[in-house]
Amino acid sequence: MTSRPTQRPRVPHFSSGPCAKRPGWSPAALADAALGRSHRSPLGKAKLARAIDLTRSVLQVPAGYRIGIVPASDTGAVEMAMWTMLGPKPVEVAAWEAFGKEWVTDALKQLKIAPRIHQTPYGILPDLAAIDTQRSDVVFTWNGTAAGVKVPDGDWIAADREGLTICDATSAAFAQPLPWDKLDVVTFSWQKVMGGEAAHGMLILSPRAVARLESHTPSWPLPKIFRLTKDGKLIEGIFKGDTINTPSMLAVEDYLDTLDWAERIGGLPALHARADANARAIYDWVARTPWIAPLAVDPATYSNTGVCLVIADPDVLARGDAAVSAFAAGIVERLDREGVALDIGAYRDAPAGLRIWCGATVETADLEALTPWLDWAFAEEKAALTRAA
Repeated sequence: MTSRPTQRPRVPHFSSGPCAKRPGWSPAALADAALGRSHRSPLGKAKLARAIDLTRSVLQVPAGYRIGIVPASDTGAVEMAMWTMLGPKPVEVAAWEAFGKEWVTDALKQLKIAPRIHQTPYGILPDLAAIDTQRSDVVFTWNGTAAGVKVPDGDWIAADREGLTICDATSAAFAQPLPWDKLDVVTFSWQKVMGGEAAHGMLILSPRAVARLESHTPSWPLPKIFRLTKDGKLIEGIFKGDTINTPSMLAVEDYLDTLDWAERIGGLPALHARADANARAIYDWVARTPWIAPLAVDPATYSNTGVCLVIADPDVLARGDAAVSAFAAGIVERLDREGVALDIGAYRDAPAGLRIWCGATVETADLEALTPWLDWAFAEEKAALTRAA
């Protein structure tokens, strides 16, 4: 029997969204929030503009790209881009996990634009070379939060493309390199790598995306919260902090706090390094642990943020899918009761297993302290399974 560990993670928050707050965070970080003030007041607009400016600085967004704060988190940002920009070109959508499948549904059933679909099971990327990035608009997820699979690079995207690339980068931004010259629309939410609060999305547009907005009038109705142009021109105010609807100034302050933290620790290179070190702590443990395996099939596609794992123990697998699901749930529940790992169950539509967030706000030492607890919980569940047999 594996002995009960004595060292515990200092912070047991390994949720994949909302994610762990930055190290040292406390509610005191929000003391300067513009509460009770209009977001259109000089103070409110200054806070929003600073959030945009710091995003550009920390994320290293090119000067010619617009950055806007939009409603409804990353989902709202992606759908805003799809509703306003798709139509003039053929459309291709790549999906290998839950959120990519949502963009397929949007294109196929809501916008009814008959996209060419590249869909694969959880853990496997589609053949990126088969996607026509030259002539088509392409919608894809850079990092599959629910599958632990990332696009390894942007080499498959044509540099001289005629269409647009719309990239859902919500669990990649700030943790993985993004090739801005290959991306026309990039979206993310504050709640992922930066550990901010949910509900707000970020929409980043290349000059090519702006040109599409100003030259194309969609054939379908646009809700107010999707409207980025007026009289054929981009509404520039949206990209200077004049948001479409009312944002939470408390959440804005929290995002500002985590951006300030990112700058203090060394900016984007430091954020990337932290996520890489965190993921390495988990993958190194997986490599020496026979009962667990990555959901991602190809090591070149392993995510360094949402690390998704599946049960590999042959005795457990032999009992069938329902038993595997119950076994994984037992590990999750046992560690939750112990207070050493919270919210580490697989995404509800993904294969049964574990999902451990390794983004930049998590400390590597906490992940290193977690792995003996994972082994202990497995041993406890395996013993219980044996007794029940």
